[in-house]
Amino acid sequence: MGQIDVVVFDIGNVLIKWQPEDFYDSVVGEARRRAFFTDTNIHKHHEAIDAGASLPGMIDHLVPQHPEYERELRMWNDNWNDLAAPAIPHSVRLLNALADKGVTLFTLTNFGHDNFPRSQAVYPFLNRFDREYVSGRIKLIKPDPAIYAHIETDSGIAPERMLFADDRAENIAAAAARGWNTHHFTEPQAWADRLVAEGLLTQEEAK
Repeated sequence: MGQIDVVVFDIGNVLIKWQPEDFYDSVVGEARRRAFFTDTNIHKHHEAIDAGASLPGMIDHLVPQHPEYERELRMWNDNWNDLAAPAIPHSVRLLNALADKGVTLFTLTNFGHDNFPRSQAVYPFLNRFDREYVSGRIKLIKPDPAIYAHIETDSGIAPERMLFADDRAENIAAAAARGWNTHHFTEPQAWADRLVAEGLLTQEEAK
């Protein structure tokens, strides 16, 4: 295997669980959640947040269109750290182990510019990256090839010197097409095994 100079982490479903359905099911019940998600198309609207729109602004825009769901819509912003939760412990240990060894770490994440600092405030490990490539800040989203090109240009790191972990196959495919080393994240142990195989962590460090 070639030399890896930088490890690039996605965040949602890699370091922090991103299944907002779970939160809503626990608060309003599955039936109400299903109706809310369907009638407001909230996931589609959230794509605009990842692309650079304001999260509170989006909610304020949607409430008059769906007044019957004002409570649920407000939760998308007000309860952000309940939606993007909990941390994935083994993945966090891997991130911290790499950082403690001095491995250069980037994040490449589809995340809003409003809510990313809020997640960093409750998850200290999200402050350990050497560079943060947050889609809502740079107004490019995965899997657009332009976001990968941006990282290459901005960092000066060649694609073949980066190892990128993401839970979405299309994001991995886009990176691989540019020559990045990739890992399709499905669960932490396989990612730990990959980091050991690349010589970035020992078996003990990857526990």
